[in-house]
Amino acid sequence: MISHPSRHCAVELQALPSRIGQVRRIVSAQLRYWHLDPLIDRAALGVTELLTNVHRHAQPDKTCTVEIELLLDRLMVSVRDHDPRLPVVTDLKDTKDADALATCGRGLAMVAAVSESWGVRPDGESGKVVWFTLPTPSSTRAGAARPLRRAVTEKPAHRFAKVEHAVDLRRPERAPARSAVVG
Repeated sequence: MISHPSRHCAVELQALPSRIGQVRRIVSAQLRYWHLDPLIDRAALGVTELLTNVHRHAQPDKTCTVEIELLLDRLMVSVRDHDPRLPVVTDLKDTKDADALATCGRGLAMVAAVSESWGVRPDGESGKVVWFTLPTPSSTRAGAARPLRRAVTEKPAHRFAKVEHAVDLRRPERAPARSAVVG
């Protein structure tokens, strides 16, 4: 079972194309550290889509915070920005054939497709948080839910005999010479 010393990671950045790749690498490294390698591709794809949305749509600025948090049996990835407008998901069933081949406007649909759940919530007066979750692998789930613990039993302390002289442990002492018994 795996124990997770740190279960939260946050990065604040400007959602610029050059920074999105850096954040993908940070998320990937953190998931490797948490032994969640099977989630790297989906988490990296999801965070890329959310950061791309901030880059394309967020007003008044592109400042955002990416957070990843390891919960008991799932990973939560969220992006907080300063734009209170909530995103709109493009339903692929309602698009025309020409729109179905579009290469943009599908970010949240892709996040929905690769995640266990996702959502958006207002963040105060001037912002929002878009998030998604991924289930953790079963072996990690058990480790995260029940971290390994050593059983400790209390035992009474043993008393030591009083030592008559001090011993310098940095300097080896010679054992006393045995006296020869002459008989």
